[in-house]
Amino acid sequence: MPQLTWLIRGWSSRLGEALLCSILARGDKVVATTRGNVSRISALAEARAKTFSLDVTAPLPEINAVIRKVLEDGQIDVLVNKRCLHRSWLGRRNLVSTILLSSVETNCFTVVKMTQAVLPHFREKNSGTVIFVGSSGGYCGTKHALDGWYDCLEQEAARLNIKSIISSSAFSVRKCFASENIKNQSTPIPDYDPVRNAVAEFVQHINGNQRGDPKEAAEVMIDVVKGEGKADGKVMPERLPLAPDCLATIRKKCVRNLAICNEWEDVIRSTAEEVECITYVSAVICLPLVSEFYWNISFSPLWT
Repeated sequence: MPQLTWLIRGWSSRLGEALLCSILARGDKVVATTRGNVSRISALAEARAKTFSLDVTAPLPEINAVIRKVLEDGQIDVLVNKRCLHRSWLGRRNLVSTILLSSVETNCFTVVKMTQAVLPHFREKNSGTVIFVGSSGGYCGTKHALDGWYDCLEQEAARLNIKSIISSSAFSVRKCFASENIKNQSTPIPDYDPVRNAVAEFVQHINGNQRGDPKEAAEVMIDVVKGEGKADGKVMPERLPLAPDCLATIRKKCVRNLAICNEWEDVIRSTAEEVECITYVSAVICLPLVSEFYWNISFSPLWT
C-alpha cells in the first residue's frame, strides 16, 4: 500500500503514543497537533513527525486555517480524532450549564469541528479515512453523543468514498481513570451516595490495572486502515472494539436490545397503521454538523 499521511489529534494518551510510534515504524507520515507552542512536542519532530499548533476549541475558521497550513506540505489521508475528558455528574445538585457545555465541547464538538475541517480535502481527492476513538460505556454522556453523530457521518461520507470507523477501547488501553482525567463537582446529593461510592471504588480499582495492550491495539487500527496484517481480506467495520471488556460491553448491549425486540415485537408491530399499497422510503437522518448542507427529513410514500 502507498505511504499514507496521518493527522493525529489527542496523541498524548497511551493509545495515541503507541499509534504514532507504530505509524512511523511502518513507514507512513505523521502530523501531530498540540495546543500552544509546538516546542512542547519537539520530541515528535525529532522522530520525523510534523507538528502544528492547534486549539480544537477555537472557532471553525481558525481550525480551517491550520488545516490549510498542514495541506501546504502535502495531502492528508487519515484523520485520527480522539479526545477524553471525564467529569463525575452523578447526584449533583447543580449541574452548571458551563460545565456541561465544556464537556460536550471537548468530547463531541471539537471532534465534529476537526472532521468538518478535513472533509473538504477528502471530498476533493475522493478518498480518505476518519478514525474516531469512542467509548463503549458512553462516559459523561458526551462521548456517547459522538456515537450517534458518527452514525450520520458514516452514511453521508461513504457515498463520497470516504471511509470512517469508530474504535471503542473501553477501559483497557487508555488512561481513562487517571486522576488528572477525572474532574468531580461539589455539592453531591446524599441519595446517590451508595452509587457514587461504588463508582469511586471501581475507578480506584481499575486505574492502572487495565489488561489491554495499547501497542497491539495501535497495530490493529493501522492494519484496518491499510487492509493488511490482521485485517487482510476483511471489510473495514463501522465499529471495532479493541479490548475483551469492550467486546463484552458491546455484546451485552446488542443482546439486550435484541431481547427487547423479540419480547415486544407483537406490541411494536401493532402500532403500525395498516395502509395497503404504500411503501415507505426510509430517509437517512443526518445532523447539520457534517457538511455544508442540511438534510430534509421526510418520508415520502411511493404508490405501487
